[in-house]
Amino acid sequence: MIELATSGEEMEYWEKFKNFKQRGEWVELQFMAEAARRRFAVCKPWGETRSYDVGIEHGPNFLRVQVKSTSYRRGDGYCCQLLPNHGTKQDYTLEEIDLFAAYVIPVKAWYLIPASLVLGVRRITCVMLSPVVPPTKEKSYCYECYREAWSLLTDSRGDLARRGDETQHLRLRKPLGPSSKASALDQAPRHRRPRDDLHYADGGDVDE
Repeated sequence: MIELATSGEEMEYWEKFKNFKQRGEWVELQFMAEAARRRFAVCKPWGETRSYDVGIEHGPNFLRVQVKSTSYRRGDGYCCQLLPNHGTKQDYTLEEIDLFAAYVIPVKAWYLIPASLVLGVRRITCVMLSPVVPPTKEKSYCYECYREAWSLLTDSRGDLARRGDETQHLRLRKPLGPSSKASALDQAPRHRRPRDDLHYADGGDVDE
């Protein structure tokens, strides 16, 4: 759902799109611009029969990226759905998608999440992203590792698949105690930490 401004309040720019499809197209353009700015070769599949929105070329690698977005604030984070659009019966598969690019519109924050992390043995349809304040739930920290993680676009499909396997392994470890919550990011493998040049940026939606 799109939360519209109440009477007397000025609408935010993302609330002015006529529908979610139009907003999703804008978000895809934002992602392609961000990737191109980082010198990645960007391509768009013809038509709408493919499960991915954007193709990324880097050397011999070709990654299939499904772009999602959210403006729905819930608690200390933003809820983003990683499901196909309404009317699409078939779910995404690892044979079709390598990476999800999730855009938190109000704070212009990008999350690049390996598809193997959410399309694996345990299907995760909605993720909580916390670009403003640290997440209160320990399980949400695994997604903060992927905020502005543009370096993942240099990975091969096999590399991204293994990243999902590593995270599944971490989930099986003993949960952190309350006093250790702040150090949850330190337990993530170093090669999965986001780059320091954080800046924020959208595709499908929790709102859809």
